[in-house]
Amino acid sequence: MDQVDHILIVDDDREIRRMVADYVEKNGLRATAVADGRQMLTVLETTAVDLIVLDVMMPGDDGLVLCRNLRTSKHRSVPVLMLTARDDETDRIIGLEMGADDYVVKPFSARELLARIRAVIRRTRMLPPNLQVTEASRLIAFGDWRLDTTARHLLDKQDTVVALSGAEFRLLRVFLDHPQRVLSRDQLMNLTQGRDAEYFDRSIDLLVSRLRQRLLDDAREPAYIKTVRSEGYVFSLPVKLLDSDA
Repeated sequence: MDQVDHILIVDDDREIRRMVADYVEKNGLRATAVADGRQMLTVLETTAVDLIVLDVMMPGDDGLVLCRNLRTSKHRSVPVLMLTARDDETDRIIGLEMGADDYVVKPFSARELLARIRAVIRRTRMLPPNLQVTEASRLIAFGDWRLDTTARHLLDKQDTVVALSGAEFRLLRVFLDHPQRVLSRDQLMNLTQGRDAEYFDRSIDLLVSRLRQRLLDDAREPAYIKTVRSEGYVFSLPVKLLDSDA
């Protein structure tokens, strides 16, 4: 029997929690509904979750804070779909920058929400699993660089810090999680920015160009990110995890 996807719903509104949970379960998924971040973490520590539906506007730590914390924790690979009560471009961009995979604006259609849940899970499974970064080994080494996955910046051979934007960090993480594999533009767009990428990075090509500049990678003869004609990009160097004291 195929495993049923488990959806964790985090929303302080009891009616929304119940409505979403009932709907996804009626459509063949498993649902757990909780009211806040503390309860969310309890569930994540005790059972496997395939996707988190996370409300933005909650008392205490809101959804943006919780999403950001998830992306620097051992649960970083769990996809997140944000629920926002405001159809505001800035809120959506911040959510995607914090690490959300997609968003739905309240009030929403349960049918649309289910479709987006399934689409995010499908996109997430398009690629092999991520590197298993832990607190003890949060540095990823490649070529002349190290990426600090907690501080979200680069370090060169002299330990000089090179800052990254949220989008640059996420794109580099995708490349480092899947080195020496050709990734299409659609895969990169979906995995790094969700469906609203055009709001803040007009194309994946522009973002790749910015990341090459951070890495001092010659676009004419790149050593790190190579263009594969008609297919996409490939991160051409091997990567390895280092102890955080390295």
